[in-house]
Formats: sequence, structure tokens, C-alpha cells
Amino acid sequence: EVLTLLVLMYPLLRGLALQLHSAATGSYLPGTHSIAFVSCLNEQIARDIARAIMDKKLAAYVNILPKSSALYFWKGELEESTEILLLVKTRTSKIGELSNYVRSIHPFEIPEIISLPIDQGNPLYLKWIDENVPRD
Repeated sequence: EVLTLLVLMYPLLRGLALQLHSAATGSYLPGTHSIAFVSCLNEQIARDIARAIMDKKLAAYVNILPKSSALYFWKGELEESTEILLLVKTRTSKIGELSNYVRSIHPFEIPEIISLPIDQGNPLYLKWIDENVPRD
């Protein structure tokens, strides 16, 4: 039973140890921040979603990238469209809340919301993200 408990608690204990090490040494803990990608139908929807994300303090920064062409399968058919892409910079711990919120306001039936952890970056910029996105 003790071994099972230790195995189940390992990810939590490892994460805590890494955070303590990061705080003590001033080093960056890879994966603490993420970039989320959100595709939107047009610029107005992109701006509305970006503003809503910022109003909820779910991100420190959102880029709105210009139109890009997209090819994808939808309901068994090959579709082609243009989309606007949001690049959302936030804490990794906020990705679940961000995803749930965007799904609740996005007009797509199945919106694209994917994220990648930030492995490294400008320490001052990453600290700035921390200052502008509240902890859980």
C-alpha cells in the first residue's frame, strides 16, 4: 500500500521538488508556461475571443496572426477555408481553464485549441507572464 501511494504521489512530489529547486536556484522550470493555438473563422471573432481571454486574465499576451489557408477533414469531406490564428501565452496551469472557456464562447462546433509547453525563453518575459496571469 505504501509503495502504491508513493507511485501515485510521484508526479506531485516531483513537480513540487522541481518548483522548490527552481525557486532556490533562480533557474527556469521548463513547461511552467505554454503557448496555446486557437483557430478562428475571421478577424472579428479572433479579436472577440482574444479580448475575452484577456478580460478573464487567462493569458498575458495574445497574438492575432493574419489569414492563413487551411485544409481539413470535416464530417468525411475535405474542406478548405481561411482562418485567423491566436497565439496565447499563459501559465501551463491555466490551459485547462483556458480551453474550457474558449470552447464555451467559440462558434465552431469543435474549435482547435492545442497547447505546447515553453521549454526555454527570456527569463524576464517569462516572469512578466507570471506577473500578469494570476496563479490558480
